[in-house]
Amino acid sequence: MKINFASQAGNSLSKVLVLTEEEVKKSSSKIVKFAKENFGFEGKINQAALVSENILIGAGPIKKMDELVLQKVGSSIVAFLNSSKIKQAAVLFESENLAQVAFGGLLQSYRFNKYFENKKKSKELKLESLTFVTSDVSKVSKDFAPLKILADNIFFTRDLVSEPSNVLNPESYAEICQALKKDGLEVQVFGEAEMEKLGMHALLGVGQGSYKESKMVIIKWNGGKKGEAPLAFVGKGVTFDTGGISIKPSANMEDMKTDMAGSAVVVGLLRNLAQRKAKVNVVGAIGLVENMPSGNAQRPGDVVRSMSGQTIEVINTDAEGRLVLSDVLHYTNTKFKPKFIVDLATLTGAIIVALADVYAGLFSNDDDLAKKIESCGAKVGERAWRLPLGEEYDEMINSDIADMKNVGSGRGAGSTTAAQFLHRFVGETKWAHLDIAGVAWRGKGDAMAVKGASGYGVRLLNELVKIYEK
Repeated sequence: MKINFASQAGNSLSKVLVLTEEEVKKSSSKIVKFAKENFGFEGKINQAALVSENILIGAGPIKKMDELVLQKVGSSIVAFLNSSKIKQAAVLFESENLAQVAFGGLLQSYRFNKYFENKKKSKELKLESLTFVTSDVSKVSKDFAPLKILADNIFFTRDLVSEPSNVLNPESYAEICQALKKDGLEVQVFGEAEMEKLGMHALLGVGQGSYKESKMVIIKWNGGKKGEAPLAFVGKGVTFDTGGISIKPSANMEDMKTDMAGSAVVVGLLRNLAQRKAKVNVVGAIGLVENMPSGNAQRPGDVVRSMSGQTIEVINTDAEGRLVLSDVLHYTNTKFKPKFIVDLATLTGAIIVALADVYAGLFSNDDDLAKKIESCGAKVGERAWRLPLGEEYDEMINSDIADMKNVGSGRGAGSTTAAQFLHRFVGETKWAHLDIAGVAWRGKGDAMAVKGASGYGVRLLNELVKIYEK
């Protein structure tokens, strides 16, 4: 879908009138009166009505019209026009932040139709273009430019998460990352031989059952002062998770193609920072593996030595993400000495039980970093809920024969013990862990995305990075 800005609406375009609740109450328009009487239109958010050739969209009360509400208005416009099979339309809405309305509409336009040969069965957007009428085309276009870049990279992230695992595996994923050099990013790919030399046996153990070679990819954006410590983002990239020898039930196992969503957010974020020329140094690190059962697969009861030197008893091979992250976290921390590390992972089913698909789980060893993440998440609509860490949970992952085990004792606090495991690999560095298992994929869709990959985290972390730009 193409977004345009113009000083007037073309005569051939359908007209979209966006009205607040206050405007509806005061209006003497016959169109508005008809919509009120026949459709119960009151101007509430998500309300829409088609009257003759005019589309009325509700914007809610004026006092609540923040950026998120404006984005939802844009999303409502696109959703309604698309369901009405309208191909081109002009939006008439007096707003000082019209770019946010356009941004919300653009986010709603995303579709993953790559594998539909029969276009009739695809979910292609019927709406081809949307023109926003404004008295200051230059200003709105300028405001929209970084939002367009952000939307493109959210879509890039969603595409990665949506790809089937026979297409996206550790090897092909690493090639996609290599192609990001054209955006000005530095990209380094480590194969199994290089990781073996580094002592990354926790990561390598997860992927040893697959014939696809495991990879670690380091992506750097140098937009800040030379030599200044970078911000670091680490992502879990399990391109398919069978559970290994601790194999998962077959029901819904196809969803495990999304077990690399954390890594996709890191890649999408770095691409966005490069394209918008962020004035800060950032490093992204992702561990790419495929967790498969085979004659060479890791077994429950195996003990592996991580790059940090700490040993891990593998109780459950389906608790593999934390093994991958342990080595990547340690490498990132010791190699780059960052200001902070934020890792993202579809790490535990327990976080879905606790928070459903409403919040990501947030764990941190630093109150200030945690508050910044919560605040940025609330601002952009990607919310995170902080959960506890502590000595009691740390004791639950002590092993009888190694430094630690990869699952806690008993069934309680599964998300916290997983985070506590990761905490052992970041030293004294400020660190936060986002468990995005419940929010990376939307089963029903929401105001900003149709059913499928959400791209959760790109907007949140882009907002976090802005705090550190100079």
